[in-house]
Amino acid sequence: MKSCGVIVEYNPFHNGHAYHIQEAKKVTGADTVIAVMSGNFLQRGEPAIIDKYHRAEAALSSGIDLVLELPYAFAVQNSDLFAKGAVNTLHKMGVSSICFGSEAGDAAQFKTSFTSFLEQKDVYEKELKHWLNKGLSFPEASMHAYGAIGLTTEAMDLSQPNNILGMSYVKTIMENKFPIEIHTIKRINNHFHEPEITNAIASATSIRNEMIQSGNLTSKVIAAIPDVTLHQLQEYKRKTTLWHQWENYFQILNYRVQTMTHSELRDIHGVVEGLEYRLSKTAKYARSMQEWMESIKTKRYTWTRIQRLFVHLLTNTRKSELDSYLKESTGVPYVRLLGMTERGQRYLNKMKKTVEVPIITNFSKDMHPMLQLEERATAAYYSILSPETRLSLSKQELRTPLRI
Repeated sequence: MKSCGVIVEYNPFHNGHAYHIQEAKKVTGADTVIAVMSGNFLQRGEPAIIDKYHRAEAALSSGIDLVLELPYAFAVQNSDLFAKGAVNTLHKMGVSSICFGSEAGDAAQFKTSFTSFLEQKDVYEKELKHWLNKGLSFPEASMHAYGAIGLTTEAMDLSQPNNILGMSYVKTIMENKFPIEIHTIKRINNHFHEPEITNAIASATSIRNEMIQSGNLTSKVIAAIPDVTLHQLQEYKRKTTLWHQWENYFQILNYRVQTMTHSELRDIHGVVEGLEYRLSKTAKYARSMQEWMESIKTKRYTWTRIQRLFVHLLTNTRKSELDSYLKESTGVPYVRLLGMTERGQRYLNKMKKTVEVPIITNFSKDMHPMLQLEERATAAYYSILSPETRLSLSKQELRTPLRI
C-alpha cells in the first residue's frame, strides 16, 4: 500500500481541504492518505472551533484513511517545532510521500531553497537570533533571516504562511534524511488569512469569521464546506450550544492570571522577558479576550505569540515540561490514533510490526508524560461546557478510535 501524509488542522474541514486530498492522491499515486492533525488547540494559539473527534470524523468521511493526533507539545508552537512533530509522526507511520499546500506550488523550489539554506545555515541562524532578539515574531524573524541568504524571492516568497510551513516540512525531511517524497499543491482562489468568504473554496479563517459573527451556518458557509462538515458543525453545536472561540475562555483565564504570582506566571511556557508583569497588570482592567490581547500586543509580542501563551496558561503548561521534548532529536515518543477507515485499518495492520514507537488509542493510567499534557488540554478545552456535556465529550478520550 502506497501512503501519502498530510499535515492538517481542519478548522473546519472545507472544500479546499477536499481538493487538497484529491490532488494529493493524484500527484503521489497513493491509495492511503494519512493525516496528522492538531488536537483541540491549534498552531496559531487558538481553540479549534469544534473538537478533534468531530473534525476527525469529517476528515474520515472525506478521503482521509488514518487521523493521527499531533501532540500538544508540538501543535501550539512555531512552524519549525510544529513541523518537527508532524513530519516525525508521519515518518514513524512509514509514509512514502508528503503533500502540502503552498503559495509557491512547486516542490523543486522548496528543495532548491533548502540546499541554499543548508549552505548558509550559520548565517541564517545568526540572523534569526538577531531578529528574535530585536523582538520580532518567529515568522517575521525567519523571513528576514531567509532574506539575508537570498531566499525571499518572487518564486519562493517566504513571507507567505503556507510557504513558511512548507519550508519547515522540507527542512525536517531533508535534515533528517527521511525517505519521504516531497510534493506540494498550489493554494487556489484565496489567501490563507482571507477574512471573507468570496467563493466555494474559501479560507478556514473566513469560514470561522462568518460563523462566529453570524452565530449561524449561513448560506456562504454552507457553500464553502462539504455536507459532512455541515453535519459535524451542527451536531457539535447541538451537543454543546456553542462553537469554541477565545471569548468563551475569558473569565477562566482572567481569574487564573489574577490569582497567580509573578513567579508562577514566569514558569509558564511562552512567558519570557518580563511578560508576567504585563499579563498581571492588564488582567485587572480587561473586559474581554479581544481587549486583553490588544492591551498586551506590541511589535515584540505579536497576536499569535500572545494566543499561544494564553493556551499554555489555560493548560498550565510549564517550561520545564516542554523543554526536553522540543530539544530532543528523536521526535515523537508515540503515535496517537484518533480514527480510521477500513483502508486505514488495513494499512495499520500491515505497519504495526515496523512502527518503532507505541501506537496509542486512548488515555490510560500509566500514560507517557507527553500524553498527560493532552489530558490537561482536553480538560481545558471542555472547561467552558456544562458538567454533563463536559463529562460526555471527555469520555471520547477513553474509547476506541473512530471507525468510518
